[in-house]
Amino acid sequence: MFAIVSIAGQQFKVEKDQEIFVHQLDAQEGDKVSFDEVLLVANGDSTTLGAPNVKGASVSASVLGHQKGDKVIVFKKKRRKGYRVKNGHRQRFTKIKIDSITG
Repeated sequence: MFAIVSIAGQQFKVEKDQEIFVHQLDAQEGDKVSFDEVLLVANGDSTTLGAPNVKGASVSASVLGHQKGDKVIVFKKKRRKGYRVKNGHRQRFTKIKIDSITG
């Protein structure tokens, strides 16, 4: 059984007991979170497609922790002008484990 769910503006294909990284959520480590924006639920041969969401379907997950991703270097330059700007960025992620899929 799997589902396609929208979490923090991104779509993920999730299965039970799967661990994924999503954009940082407002939840503490060990909290339970539920996502109601389920776009598709497939169980064996039966598939339920929402328009836009599947009614009554939800995905529950538990928060395993927060961490930062790899550093991304942003470098801007204009030739012959002496203009150079170097910035770095690290995206914050939340690691969640899918507990159950209902629907």
